[in-house]
Amino acid sequence: MSLYEEWLATAYTKNGTNNDKAWSVYLPLEQKIYEYILANKADNISGSVKGLSERFQMPPTFICGFLDGINEAVEEPVDFEVLNEDTIVNLKIDFETLYKKMVEYKAKHLYTLPQWDTIFDKARQAELKKSRTIVNDDKIGRNDPCPCGSGKKYKKCCGVN
Repeated sequence: MSLYEEWLATAYTKNGTNNDKAWSVYLPLEQKIYEYILANKADNISGSVKGLSERFQMPPTFICGFLDGINEAVEEPVDFEVLNEDTIVNLKIDFETLYKKMVEYKAKHLYTLPQWDTIFDKARQAELKKSRTIVNDDKIGRNDPCPCGSGKKYKKCCGVN
């Protein structure tokens, strides 16, 4: 079983729900890492999984959980397929993306940390909370002209199924 698979087996039950016992241990440890990162503006963290485990006093399987959580906010995402204790990870953190992801995943215990104030002022934090990329495809109404240029209504042309 890979290290990442161990993390998944620890964090979730066989039916896919959260293992509350594991999360109650993991979340305070994860929070300490983020407090350190933010307080020190540490936007570049690197080392082996085992080294990070020792540095942050967290089991290697929990480091996988941390890496999984921060993976969308780093320049070079971690490849969990090859991850083991000797794998070197380089986390070049984009704080703006990290903050937005924390808000998106409703991780209030993380995006409300007071250490964020050293990264972004309150106005910028509020702005980042509101910013979301929303892509609305232009829908074609059944009575709109067909986009193919025939001059017919969509429902009588390309919309006929």
